[in-house]
Amino acid sequence: MEDFMTTQMGTPMGTPEGDDYSTITDDYSSGTEDYSEFSSCDKSYVREFRKYYEPPLYAVIVSLGVIGNFLVLWIYVHFKSRKKTMTDVYLMNLAVADLLFLLTLPLWASDALRGWTFGSLLCKFTSACYKINFFSSMLLLTCISVDRYIVIVQTTKAQNSKTTRLLCSKLVCLIVWLLAVFLAVPELIFASKKDDPDSDWQFCTLVYWANEHNRTKILVLVLQIFMGFCVPLVVMIFCYSCIILTLMKTRNFEKHKALRVIFAVVAVFVLSQLPYNAMLIVEASQAANVTITNCDISQNFDIAAQIMKGVAYTHCCINPFLYVFIGVRFRRDLLKMMQYYGCVSPKGKLSKLYGTPFRASVMSDTDTTQALSL
Repeated sequence: MEDFMTTQMGTPMGTPEGDDYSTITDDYSSGTEDYSEFSSCDKSYVREFRKYYEPPLYAVIVSLGVIGNFLVLWIYVHFKSRKKTMTDVYLMNLAVADLLFLLTLPLWASDALRGWTFGSLLCKFTSACYKINFFSSMLLLTCISVDRYIVIVQTTKAQNSKTTRLLCSKLVCLIVWLLAVFLAVPELIFASKKDDPDSDWQFCTLVYWANEHNRTKILVLVLQIFMGFCVPLVVMIFCYSCIILTLMKTRNFEKHKALRVIFAVVAVFVLSQLPYNAMLIVEASQAANVTITNCDISQNFDIAAQIMKGVAYTHCCINPFLYVFIGVRFRRDLLKMMQYYGCVSPKGKLSKLYGTPFRASVMSDTDTTQALSL
């Protein structure tokens, strides 16, 4: 698994010597260093930190994420007779990707507590499943920003091509999933169980084939940084900048609310993903040219990596609330569904608050999911 769950961020990864069958291991627990003066670095403190940090954090992420994403799918199915929009399709696929991602976290929590006890095949499958849903989630967020751009900035074009856009959204989702599977191939190839020399535990990690300057590892990291962060960030900044310029020209009473949501969407993405990807950049640099040789610095770096990885994982439980439940129509749909199942009284305060007609606006068109409206 190419993340900091089992990555030795601070381990010198110089050019290995030997034949083509030697390996490079991304595992802070294994202590596989190429330099004798660094080989005695004890990573037990990092393992202990992971043991007490990851399981409770993952429990919170899984609990919130399953509830939020399950409600998204429930609403989608409950109103299946209604004609779906392009963003509806993206949000449904995003919920599926997040739910599948969440299913892998209990296994990684168990890995942190007692090592990997589920076999090599499940190690490869879980690592690949994690990466597939990570990439698909990031790319679907990109698709949502493009759809918002088309609906708000290219309004006339969007109105004239509703049917075509809906068909395109399904094709785009298929391409996203296929691309995510392709990007997860390294996990299927390199994920393997690795013995911990300091205990009788085993860990699920990536064991690379050794080659000059660790080209394989660097290529995998660059692909993850580029496709999982750089491309989505650039597209989101472009689309939302154009949306902001369009909204600033309008005199709509919901404009300021929409702007706040846009800033929240971009801020959450950057704050959750930037630190994690910055660590990946450092790891790529470490693989290409040893930059950290001090044991204390290496340990501190590993701890920081664990924290940043946990922050990055929160995106799968924030997405439903950020991209769905802030939308006017989804909130109304949730209320109607709760009324249908008797959870909320039709005459209650919530029904009076969200049951009255709302004014149409540039950010709350009736034909598109309210992914940016309040």
